[in-house]
Amino acid sequence: MHFSPSGAANVVTNFMGTAFLLALLGGFLADAFLTSYCIYPISTTIEFAGLFILALQAHISSLKLPICTSTNRSTPCEHVDGEKKALLFFGLYLLALGVGGIKGSLPLHGDEQFDENTPKGRKQISTFFNYYVFCRSCGVLIAVTFVVWIEDNKGWQWGFGISTATILISIPIFLLRSTIYRIKIPAGSPMTAILKVGSQNITTIYNTCISGKSSNAVVSMNTNPSSTTDTSVAECHAKENAQIQTVHQLSLPVFPVLFMIVLAPVYNHIIIPFFRKVTKTEMSITHLQRIGTGLVLSIVAMAVAAPVEIKRKQVATQTGLCSHPLVKGSLLKLLNLKNLAIPRATA
Repeated sequence: MHFSPSGAANVVTNFMGTAFLLALLGGFLADAFLTSYCIYPISTTIEFAGLFILALQAHISSLKLPICTSTNRSTPCEHVDGEKKALLFFGLYLLALGVGGIKGSLPLHGDEQFDENTPKGRKQISTFFNYYVFCRSCGVLIAVTFVVWIEDNKGWQWGFGISTATILISIPIFLLRSTIYRIKIPAGSPMTAILKVGSQNITTIYNTCISGKSSNAVVSMNTNPSSTTDTSVAECHAKENAQIQTVHQLSLPVFPVLFMIVLAPVYNHIIIPFFRKVTKTEMSITHLQRIGTGLVLSIVAMAVAAPVEIKRKQVATQTGLCSHPLVKGSLLKLLNLKNLAIPRATA
């Protein structure tokens, strides 16, 4: 659609943020009003509609922009606007709504199929989530390799068409086993209590501010120029990184996904049984210990990534790669590929 690099980055970021936030809505509706069994087919139908619109726009020439044939980089290509832009965003955010509903309902529906009051049921829940991550990672792997190859060589309409057909097939497969599903009756959501407490706190703060008790704090926040400066500096660094970083467009999505595909069965069949024998407990490792381990590994990963990134930038600067036209926008292409592939795989 001939978006600029910064414009395309905003579109992808807004899409992904919306999809993740709508997962909270899907989980809330499943807990408080409907059931996860109802939310999932509704969400998949919405996602199907979004993918169908995008596939239709990619296939019909009158609904998309002509291919940009300009070889002069100083002459920008035609930008999408009007009805074509509206159709693009309508399909994109229908897709985000469907993805959010699936994220908020499908894991919950799987959890409800097992009895958490028995040791066997609790072990089965643990196994289910491990293989849920495994299956989703397999879907992402297919999306960022096979589907992307189809899009590059056959056209975007074929990539969206495969995704649309896949999500459509998943609906009757899910409904096929309806008679044996365990369906939990909605009994309220923790989000209700959180929102109630949050609204009470906001009301209290608002009343306090109106009465003038916290005027000094408000003035100090508004008159502090460092917050604006820091934000501007951060935005400049983000734009700079988006322009000069370069990696192969498939390397970043594929390798973490392959690692998760290997790790999920190893974690379920080797690591967890080993720690159950060591600790002689049913859970083997508490949830807090698992979260702590993940945080420590994330810190180690960031600590390793920092010197690697410094070295990469030094080499890029010394060899003149920063000004190479093929480098600019390559990270953006990667982010589009990685992020837009996830909803297809999730379906």
